[in-house]
Amino acid sequence: MTQTPPSGTGGRQAAPVRTTPPEAGQRAGRHAGRRARSQAGLPARPQAGPQPRPQAPAAGGAAPWRALALVLVGAFMAVLDTFIVLVAAPAIQADLHASAADVQLILAGYQLTYAMALITGARLGDRFGRKRLFMTGMALFTLSSVGCALAPGSGSLIAARLVQGLSAAAMFPQVFAVIQVLIPAGKRPKAFGALGAVIGMATMSGQLIGGVLISADLFGSSWRPVFWVNVPVGVVTLLLAGVFLPETRAPEARRLDLPGATVLTVALFLLVVPLVEGRSYGWPLWTWLCLAGSVPAFAGFCLVERRVAAAGGTPLVRLGLLAERPFAVGTTLVVLTYAGINSLFLVLSLTLQDGLGRDALGAGLVYTPFAVAFFAASLIAGRLARYGRHVLQLGALTGAVGFLATIALILNAGATLTAWELVPTLLLVGGGNGLLVTPLLNAVLGNVGPEEVGMASGVLSTGQQIGGAVGVALVGILYYGVLDGAAQHDTGAYGQALAAALVLNVVLAAAVSALLPFLPEAAGRRA
Repeated sequence: MTQTPPSGTGGRQAAPVRTTPPEAGQRAGRHAGRRARSQAGLPARPQAGPQPRPQAPAAGGAAPWRALALVLVGAFMAVLDTFIVLVAAPAIQADLHASAADVQLILAGYQLTYAMALITGARLGDRFGRKRLFMTGMALFTLSSVGCALAPGSGSLIAARLVQGLSAAAMFPQVFAVIQVLIPAGKRPKAFGALGAVIGMATMSGQLIGGVLISADLFGSSWRPVFWVNVPVGVVTLLLAGVFLPETRAPEARRLDLPGATVLTVALFLLVVPLVEGRSYGWPLWTWLCLAGSVPAFAGFCLVERRVAAAGGTPLVRLGLLAERPFAVGTTLVVLTYAGINSLFLVLSLTLQDGLGRDALGAGLVYTPFAVAFFAASLIAGRLARYGRHVLQLGALTGAVGFLATIALILNAGATLTAWELVPTLLLVGGGNGLLVTPLLNAVLGNVGPEEVGMASGVLSTGQQIGGAVGVALVGILYYGVLDGAAQHDTGAYGQALAAALVLNVVLAAAVSALLPFLPEAAGRRA
């Protein structure tokens, strides 16, 4: 609503009599108008004379989409580096004479620090500025990629990967904050569609990009280009972000909750480390002790957060948000969904390469139709927002049908199974995941205000990582249990193992479908 300021004496006079020169009266009117607007909390009128060009509101025009495009580059890089190294692992082991344990840390070290620092990275963005945290994370990610590419041994590569994970945790949560703060509410489904498409493409193109770079063996550098590729992208993104990415902060952000951050880091360490490392070490006693110890650690974190809130501080995570139905149900759905996505990529990659004899590039090519279906469905999902939860249900059910069809195909083909026979059913899985993942992110964050978007995005991102780790741990038990030491390229055995593993994906898709009715319809509409 626009309030008209008083002009001159503020009303119509029967017989106006000037007691001051016209110029003085105009000046007095202007002063009175400014005082009235100031008291009403309205901005002052612009002064006469040349004025700077007014800036467009953050939520309109092209500027927010330009900012979103920049942070999406960071999201792509963060997700890509989780998967691209899987393809490079054999070459890394051969070149650096690394042990199996070293290779596991090279792969898992990134995920560990990434998962443990996401919530802290989000809250630091709230306090010190999302642009500042994004650029700091991008700079560290670029430098640590250089460290990875130049690593002379496995120890230095592991250290650089740990730093890479921390820097990704500084970048990734800022994407959610940019969407919630800069993008108009009516356009957010489109923005989340773009985010879902980017996550899906990064997840699936890791195999293809890694395969191309390793096969090319540029300048005899073997696996090192999978890290060098981050450097020019990071430098250009930093330069553009410095110019085009606006700075935003949470209105009530205060000092970081260091006790909460410390206890949460310990709790996540106890939970994530055994999930990521347990299978490769045969689930020794220490993995079970860590998992058991994570329970009291999370309980201690809740106690610390309550005390911080009671003392008038700003807790790292507002526990009340976790009890709100849209966020609690939505976050559970995210954990289940990402448990299915990550577990699928693990067993599919193993089957394509070890079982069906495809090289890294060939396996990546089989993923390409899946990636295209995911990308297209992610974009379509943003246009179907008015259908609310029905889009999510359609995605979950389509994915479940795709998994069941894949199992039937594998069991029918037996030892004659070929990689390209999997493509039609994987198209269903990719399309279903695109319809589910993209609007789900918007549904979860739909009720979150600007002052809590950093915290909520950190919790959501951590849920993605924990869900992925749980899914990989569970599917590994099924897959390797059925495989039972079968020889490489034993198509029948690997097919049976893949079929058994996909049962978990069917169960997860069914659980998501069953839980979706508990997501409030208002949140579903925002999806």
